[in-house]
Amino acid sequence: MAKTTKTVPLNKKTDTQSEAKIPLHLTKQHKIVFGALLVLFSIALLFAFVSFFIYGQQDQSAVQELTNRSEIVQNWLGKFGAFLADLLIYKGFGIAAFIFVRLFFLTGIYLVLGISVRKLKTIWFWDLFVIIILSVLFGFFATSAPELGGTIGYELNLFLQDYIGKPGTLLILLFGLIIYVIFKIKLSPESIQSFFENTKKEIKAVAIPTPLNNKKRDYNLEEFAVVEEQLDTIHIKTNGSQFEINKEALKPTISNSSDINRDPIAKPLAMEVTPIATPEIISNPLDTFVIETAPEEDIIEENLASRLVADFGLFDPTLDLSNYKFPTIDLLKEYSTGGITINQEELEENKNRIVDTLRNYKIEIAQIKATVGPSVTLYEIVPEAGIRISKIKSLEDDIALSLSALGIRIIAPIPGKGTIGIEVPNKNPTMVSMKSVIGSAKFQEAEMELPIALGKTISNETFVVDLAKMPHLLMAGATGQGKSVGLNAVLTSLLYKKHPAEVKFVLVDPKKVELTLFNKIERHYLAKLPDMDDAIITDNAKVVNTLNSLCVEMDNRYSLLKDAMVRNIKEYNDKFKARKLNPENGHRFLPYIVLVVDEFADLIMTAGKEVEVPIARLAQLARAIGIHLIIATQRPSVNVITGLIKANFPARIAFRVTSKIDSRTILDTQGADQLIGRGDMLYTNGNDVVRVQCAFIDTPEVEKITEFIGSQKAYATAYLLPEFVGEESGINLDVNISDRDTLFREAAEIIVNAQQGSASLLQRKLKLGYNRAGRLIDQLEAAGIVGPFEGSKARSVNILDMSSLDQFFNNEQNN
Repeated sequence: MAKTTKTVPLNKKTDTQSEAKIPLHLTKQHKIVFGALLVLFSIALLFAFVSFFIYGQQDQSAVQELTNRSEIVQNWLGKFGAFLADLLIYKGFGIAAFIFVRLFFLTGIYLVLGISVRKLKTIWFWDLFVIIILSVLFGFFATSAPELGGTIGYELNLFLQDYIGKPGTLLILLFGLIIYVIFKIKLSPESIQSFFENTKKEIKAVAIPTPLNNKKRDYNLEEFAVVEEQLDTIHIKTNGSQFEINKEALKPTISNSSDINRDPIAKPLAMEVTPIATPEIISNPLDTFVIETAPEEDIIEENLASRLVADFGLFDPTLDLSNYKFPTIDLLKEYSTGGITINQEELEENKNRIVDTLRNYKIEIAQIKATVGPSVTLYEIVPEAGIRISKIKSLEDDIALSLSALGIRIIAPIPGKGTIGIEVPNKNPTMVSMKSVIGSAKFQEAEMELPIALGKTISNETFVVDLAKMPHLLMAGATGQGKSVGLNAVLTSLLYKKHPAEVKFVLVDPKKVELTLFNKIERHYLAKLPDMDDAIITDNAKVVNTLNSLCVEMDNRYSLLKDAMVRNIKEYNDKFKARKLNPENGHRFLPYIVLVVDEFADLIMTAGKEVEVPIARLAQLARAIGIHLIIATQRPSVNVITGLIKANFPARIAFRVTSKIDSRTILDTQGADQLIGRGDMLYTNGNDVVRVQCAFIDTPEVEKITEFIGSQKAYATAYLLPEFVGEESGINLDVNISDRDTLFREAAEIIVNAQQGSASLLQRKLKLGYNRAGRLIDQLEAAGIVGPFEGSKARSVNILDMSSLDQFFNNEQNN
């Protein structure tokens, strides 16, 4: 018979939180109708209760015969009102039933206004608690006024008196009131004491008025004190060690955007006010003084800029799509409850195996602590004094053998801590949904230029990074380990935070199936060349043109920054918004451009240096003008990710790879070969390596988001990149003999002798620049000596020997 393992949730609030997160599947219209019904019902209930205390005795007989239509009742709500009042007041909770009116009214208001219904859970609990306490308390007066406590209150009162007597019943009720005052009203002896002290100070202040010239005010620091609750930790005592579970990592994340306070209350800041100094008058024996003024031209220019801002306000780049609505979080799917429930026996078993394995090698542990993440548990150990760290690190394979794990990773030591970390995969990993990451407060409140939510760390914290500060990202991993999902997570993060006027995407998808869903947002977010039909590039031959076009865009933007006398795109856009740059001089608002390449190895195989050179140039120079690169590849070998590329991509993400060599290629360290796959990744930005569980977003979710954006008003066309005319374009080829270069014949002889048509050959042989060599190649192609452009291959030579070349030139002269 299979052994069942009982899973114990570490957080006591996990079960209630998971229940609260179950959606009601009510549309907005249904909530408004149901809420209005509850509000009207609460008002009707109030009329029925009030009229019961006026005509209740007269309606006693009518309540018993509801089916008799000839029976007359005095209740303002008729027979139904008389029945409800008799049921809830006389046979129920007495006068405490008026609290039901408040509960129904608040519930209806919350539904109509769209406020989170979770807050009602606390209100209903404490109000029902007070109803029971009051009904039992008024049960003491049942003989004289039975409607005060009702039948339920009277019966509960008698039940308690039978077992603990009247004094005991009063003490129980008093204890219930104390619970309500402390937990609901949050009244404490300190608050009472501070209230009386503040009252005493106010009385003294009124009795002894302060002088008018005394402008100082004594602030009571207790009014501004914030008391933070300390997190409890579970301590499990073991022989020779202390096993502790870090519960800070198990805080619930916000999975619904409605819970996020979009308008937070600003905290009061101490502001230094510097008074304007009045000029000191210095007596001059000659009674002469000199007034220096700024040049008149500068004053006019400054006044013009300030007048433009005063008349028109700051320039708004989103004005063309002012009604644009960002995608809602409801478009994303929740794949889990958000809480982490782990196997307590698994934790204890792994801990014992780690301790036993280390003891076998005479390594004693002073303390061990576990931090539970979505897919990996981090065991932090503190060895006894005198233990060498390298000795523990060398036991990585032995610990993996004892744990029977897919692969463990030892961090010795953990940066910033005096502990050694052992990462062990969970047997039942928790999926991290994109909804929980996007809806988290850390992402929603991120003050970044290009925020990207990648997933959650081992400590269950949302991992958010800024692409503008990376400034480029390199992703690598074996097939099926999560690269394409990671790219979708990056793009989705930017779609949820940036307006179409602020960011544009250049998407390169050699697979032709991964990024095609983003075609629907072409006129909102995508950029392309003017002569391209589709914005998403699937043909490798067109990639070279696009990359070179981005280089032209980069040069143009640097010229604009030079004219504006600023250093980066943020300063330039701020200056343009302040109307300090004239659009007639070519200045414009510059959106960020993000180049995404899904399979870089395929481009290197087909285009080679013609792709590597512009990629390296963009990586070196494009960060300041807002062009950022995201490159993904499944083969992180040195001939794909060359040293020139790696040097300019400090931010790297490694999914699971097959060998330690590939791990060192992408991260410069091992560890990526020990990941467990399915979105498990390592992130580094030139310093520490962070293990992250990548957020999962499925194809239907991306499709919903793109359909939501694509259905809105868009720009007339996609963002157009500048045209690039290179040697492969075949445009404007020289066909006129008189316009040929003076070195045309010499170049033709070199090409025919080498039987290789390339511009680089002419550069070396004739010591020319690239532009002149390219023009010579175009002229040779127009003359028919060399064939058309064929990617990374050299052009074909149509003339086989020198005699054929001489005959070619003789024919041209005769013609």
